[in-house]
Amino acid sequence: MKNIKILCASALMLSPLAAVAQEVSDDVVKIGILNDQSGPFADIGGKYSFEAAKMAAEDFGGTVLGKPVEIVTADHQNKADIASNIARQWYDTENVDSIMELTNSSVGLAVQGLSRDAKKITINTGAGTTELTGAQCSPYGFHWAYDTHALAVGTGSALVKEGNDSWYFLTADYAFGYSLEENTANFVKEAGGEILGSVRHPLGTTDYSSFLLQAQASGAKVIGLASAGLDTQNAIKQAAEFGITQAGQKLAALLFTLSEVHGLGLETAQGLYLVESFYWNMNDETRAFGERFLDRTGMMPNMLHAGTYSAVTSYLKAIEAAGTDETEAVAAKLHELPVNDVFVTDGHVAPNGRMMNQVYLMQVKAPGESDVPWDYYNVISTIPGDQAYIAPADSGCPLVE
Repeated sequence: MKNIKILCASALMLSPLAAVAQEVSDDVVKIGILNDQSGPFADIGGKYSFEAAKMAAEDFGGTVLGKPVEIVTADHQNKADIASNIARQWYDTENVDSIMELTNSSVGLAVQGLSRDAKKITINTGAGTTELTGAQCSPYGFHWAYDTHALAVGTGSALVKEGNDSWYFLTADYAFGYSLEENTANFVKEAGGEILGSVRHPLGTTDYSSFLLQAQASGAKVIGLASAGLDTQNAIKQAAEFGITQAGQKLAALLFTLSEVHGLGLETAQGLYLVESFYWNMNDETRAFGERFLDRTGMMPNMLHAGTYSAVTSYLKAIEAAGTDETEAVAAKLHELPVNDVFVTDGHVAPNGRMMNQVYLMQVKAPGESDVPWDYYNVISTIPGDQAYIAPADSGCPLVE
């Protein structure tokens, strides 16, 4: 009996060592960046978000809990079925631990749902729909960087307060566009404005003439572009060709980033109002990060790129704090730990998975106001996270008590 007790005690002493030896599954932490790399969102995310993720892993030291961090990537081509197939392959045969970025809301919702069933963590930094932290929330799903509610709080309310109280929407025909239009319209109406109508256009179309003519004929003071990427850029270019802004109507780009402003040039984009949650030219830390990113990519980072950097960093911090890459433990730490990095100060994750970060109302500078390359924004106001995002209790997420 004495020998048996000694053996049992020895086993108990060794069990923590056995746990440490298995703290990282497959001896590598593998993160997948799944996004649009060949379509209308390739510049606002794409290979640039992949580089941001690699920067985060490198800045973390390249390892976590003594095991290497590997970043992989794939193009979902803006198709939910393709994205889901890639996610299944990554989980089932390639030992990917977490999937991030997920530009395109239909893709984001599909992959988050699949990952919930697989008990894998997703951090959406590219998708905008509030459904990710609403009715379709997941205990393993997190939403970083922005959402359609935050965009609407800034753009919709601000323009109505300036007297722009009648709106017409050009809306991309998928979940993101619907959500962005609905959220913005609600804030326009709350501020005393009215909605004169809307029209939906296919994702990735190149001819906006009929849609713009309908918006022009409405007489609305503001034409809200509930779209993103090349869709928004092409609509703005064609609106200029029709002389819409010269005739007095304003364009509100409801999701527009530094990448698109650069693509259009200040001459075309000047005066636009938009909302971003990151700007490289805010302070010394953001400027240093921006210059490093520019050296690697030839582009200054927008909120999706910086948000992806933050998401990867936070995920690695959560693994380190949990002492394991096991999903339940890491998800708990993501909810528990504050978020402090180049993207956000004093951010925190709400019970529905929404990371509550500040957002900024921006106005694009005129060419003569820009002092250095990529200096494109005047910051009009800062909106705290608890004002920018839906309160968790009102989100419709069943995880929120």
